[in-house]
Amino acid sequence: MSLPHAHHLTRAADLPAPDDLCRLTYDARFLRRKRLETVTGAPFLIDLAQTVSVDQGDGFILSDGRVVVIEAAAEALLEVRGADLVRLAWHIGNRHTPCQIEADRLLIQRDRVMRDMLALLGAEVAEVTEPFTPEGGAYGHGRTHGHHHGDAHGNPVAEKHTHAPRHGHDHGHDHDHDHGDHDHGHGHHHHHHAHEH
Repeated sequence: MSLPHAHHLTRAADLPAPDDLCRLTYDARFLRRKRLETVTGAPFLIDLAQTVSVDQGDGFILSDGRVVVIEAAAEALLEVRGADLVRLAWHIGNRHTPCQIEADRLLIQRDRVMRDMLALLGAEVAEVTEPFTPEGGAYGHGRTHGHHHGDAHGNPVAEKHTHAPRHGHDHGHDHDHDHGDHDHGHGHHHHHHAHEH
């Protein structure tokens, strides 16, 4: 029996009223081809032309006509608070770590190295379990860093982020090939680094 399937992601603005809900963690919201289950236990298959970053509220219109909306699942995170959040966010961004930026706190995935670094910077760090919706869904690690924080300081370290796509979420890995002026070996090496968490 073939599963109901979808070949296209429908962004939140265009999604009809959903029939069912599927909760996925941040890493699981980078989708290309995957068998998923809704919260009611109904399986379905996603088979897309390229990897997309699914934001909370986006969803899929399945081959059987059902509409499934994606929600951010609660996951193990670190909540970061401190006097100078912009500075802390800049340091986090420099590590290619996805970061959810709010008025009075930052959220990142749990990571001992990051935790130690933030403690050294004087941040208050607490373990929380909640949905994670970092800004900037460019594949790999959000567009929140270099552009907002690093460049404002005129700091050259931010330069290495410039090959991240500056628009749209639907790029998959395409941007690996866009930086002709980059030394390729360096570029790729750098990229794998980002996924070590």
